[in-house]
Amino acid sequence: MPDMSELRRPRVGHIQFLNCVPIYWGLMRSGALIDVDLTKDNPDNLNDMLVAGDLDIGPISLVEYLRHHEELLLLPGLAVGSDGPVLSVHIIHKGPLSELDGRPVALGSTSRTGALLARLLLEQRHGVRPEFYRCPPDVPRMMREADAAVVIGDVALRALYEAPQQGLTVTDLGAAWRDWSGLPMVFAVWAARRDFAAAHPGQVKDVHEAFLRSVALCLTELDEVAEATARWEPFDAATLAGYFRALDFSLGDRQLEGLRAFAARAASIGETPALPADGPLLFTG
Repeated sequence: MPDMSELRRPRVGHIQFLNCVPIYWGLMRSGALIDVDLTKDNPDNLNDMLVAGDLDIGPISLVEYLRHHEELLLLPGLAVGSDGPVLSVHIIHKGPLSELDGRPVALGSTSRTGALLARLLLEQRHGVRPEFYRCPPDVPRMMREADAAVVIGDVALRALYEAPQQGLTVTDLGAAWRDWSGLPMVFAVWAARRDFAAAHPGQVKDVHEAFLRSVALCLTELDEVAEATARWEPFDAATLAGYFRALDFSLGDRQLEGLRAFAARAASIGETPALPADGPLLFTG
């Protein structure tokens, strides 16, 4: 009798946000989805499922990866980030960022990495300590109660066009990080649980290679992806194509340098454990 644990399809997470449409597109086009048990959900739930062991492989916000890096291995070459403007992670504010000391700043409930990046930027670059609080990511409601709001994803992409019409300023946090550090910003990574990777390195390798093929395929078809996505999203194809091209789906040496720079700043204020200077962060099976 075969070992049924060897036959189980890997449990893989997928974020239902626009920034992951290109990755899903390629998986769908390549037929790789039949080889995995795919769970589609929002970033918060997928973060928790991977940490709890309810997923074997999946996307995870950079902050949650840093908090649980001893249990996880990064999949090389695969992330969601930017080397400049990201277009979908913002601080939306009424006045200058330098005037937010002691003022209320609303954090969208799904913005773990964005929220910490905003805090680091405000405290360490602008020298202000706002009063942060969490609430649902609804920009009009947030701005009725706060002087600034941190939002990510589809909500932030819409706000990029709507907020200036309401007299609000949008600070792109990908661009702000690049200006501050000189490095790319990594917002989410893909990781495998270390225990699963040790037990099933071949399955992790197959899923990893499917993701890399998916991204490579999509990057050659971005206009087609944007046109298809525009059929069910409130953005036109040109806007979506520009957004997809602003994203950086890679995780190479430069992105890892940016990841480590962010990790060091986060650790300096006690938000995440320090990453080891050496030691295995990446899956190499």
